[in-house]
Amino acid sequence: KALRTGASPDREPFKPWLAALVVAARAHGLLAIDGVFNRIEDVDGLAAEAAQGRLYGFDGKSLIHPSQIAAANAAFAPSEAEVQAAQAVVAAFAAPEAEGRGAIRVGGAMVERLHLGQAEALLARHAEATNRR
Repeated sequence: KALRTGASPDREPFKPWLAALVVAARAHGLLAIDGVFNRIEDVDGLAAEAAQGRLYGFDGKSLIHPSQIAAANAAFAPSEAEVQAAQAVVAAFAAPEAEGRGAIRVGGAMVERLHLGQAEALLARHAEATNRR
């Protein structure tokens, strides 16, 4: 409201601020939580906005109704393919031939130690979410 932007289903006017929020959160070691989606009955709209939030780097979404939990979990939880890819990266760097190497080939792509850190973080989030169920 204070920005005086127009409403847009793709949040076009807010994209610079969404990105800036994620950058600020990362700079301070904080989680970035996307804002609420007020149209409770619009399941597809919520799913699209949550997917967009994940694409922008948000860690989760503020929810205002229990009916929104499943869509948010679906958008922000790692997919099985992401979990398997992360496991492959961790296993590849754990192999004796990777010792001391900064970059290795995994599944036809070059991955670096920074990808190992990302893979380990993804697996930790997945384990935490799985243990809560």
